[in-house]
Amino acid sequence: MNRTVTQESTALQAGLTMVTIILLVILLVLPLAVVFSEALMHGLTPAIESLVSDEAIDAIELTLLVAAISVPLNTACGLAAAWCTGRFTFPGRGLLITLIELPFSVSPVISGMVWVLLFGANGWFGPALDRAGVRIIFATPGLILATTFVTFPFVARTLIPLMEQLSSTEEEAALTLGANGWQTFWRVTVPNVRWGLLYGALLCNARTMGEFGAVSVVSGHIRGQTMTMPLQVEALFNDYDWVGAFTIAGLLSLLALLTLAVKAALAFRISDRGRSLL
Repeated sequence: MNRTVTQESTALQAGLTMVTIILLVILLVLPLAVVFSEALMHGLTPAIESLVSDEAIDAIELTLLVAAISVPLNTACGLAAAWCTGRFTFPGRGLLITLIELPFSVSPVISGMVWVLLFGANGWFGPALDRAGVRIIFATPGLILATTFVTFPFVARTLIPLMEQLSSTEEEAALTLGANGWQTFWRVTVPNVRWGLLYGALLCNARTMGEFGAVSVVSGHIRGQTMTMPLQVEALFNDYDWVGAFTIAGLLSLLALLTLAVKAALAFRISDRGRSLL
């Protein structure tokens, strides 16, 4: 009887594994293969030419600029928020965590519309900004604001569980030895969560470069000025430039695969660190 149960369990495990592999091939491997095959349908030269075109370079540079500003900003804010909520108990802590998670539940399109309502030409602050010569909507600052809002929770939500698990023994020892709060934070707390910090920043960066909904609303789709890589893919696809669209999509896919590899390595380090803290 026990042998039958074991055989059935093995068969069930093999079946579930096979179903999982098939789904992964259909949902992940096959779409990636289509992207790269479409990008290279006419050979490598047309793909390279589309990648080094002026509009493509502008889109890549703008995407990197938005990431270079949004990711460090969210990393610093997420670290502060995680330290505050993960290391201390105070009235309103649950509300603060809910507010941190708010961008997860709000559609990116809605978040983009909020920035238009605030800073658009007919928005609350738009006319005053126009008189001052400051342009946010349909310009790079709007892309940065929209992206920062959408990607804000990633670092904080990665670090909060680590902060809650982290023992206060080392921090108390540092304070006893004469370190002030700032020195304790940077020399004890931050090194203990550094892998989680890198993990959260990596997720934030991946979402930043792939964000479409929020930036689509605030960008105005001005070619060469406010088109990030995802928006450029849409524009080229609508223009029936298959090679150009799938080439940039392939570049985004390569960045996603690289992110996945680094993410797996960091997740392994975080799991080791979490076991050592228990």
